Amino acid sequence: QVQLVESGGGLVQAGGSLRLSCAASGRTFSTLAMGWFRQAPGMDRDFVAAINWSGGRTVYADSVKGRFAISRDNAKNTVYLQMNSLKPEDTAVYYCAADRNYNLKEYRYWGQGTQVTVSS
Repeated sequence: QVQLVESGGGLVQAGGSLRLSCAASGRTFSTLAMGWFRQAPGMDRDFVAAINWSGGRTVYADSVKGRFAISRDNAKNTVYLQMNSLKPEDTAVYYCAADRNYNLKEYRYWGQGTQVTVSS
C-alpha cells in the first residue's frame, strides 16, 4: 500500500509560479513511477506529467510543456511539480499518483488532491 499526500497548492496570479509536493509512504518509493494529474470543475481528470522511478525519464502534456517540470527526490520520498508561467486555465485540483509502471493513464495509488487557482 502507498499513501500519497499533496501540498503546495493555493491562489496565484497569472504569470506566477507554484511548486507542488507529494510525499509518499508505504511501499518503496524509489521503485515507483509517479504522475501528476489535474481536474477542473466539470471536466475529466487529465494527465499533466510523469516521471519514472529514477527520474531519468519524464513526459508532459502538451498544454504544460515548457512551463511545468516534474522531479523527484528518492531520499525524501517526494515528487515535485514546479509550475511556472501559470495561466487561468491551469486552475484545477492537482492529484499525485503512483504506480509500478511508467505511463500516462493507469495509476494504482492516488492522493487526495490540492487546489490550484490562477487568477487573471
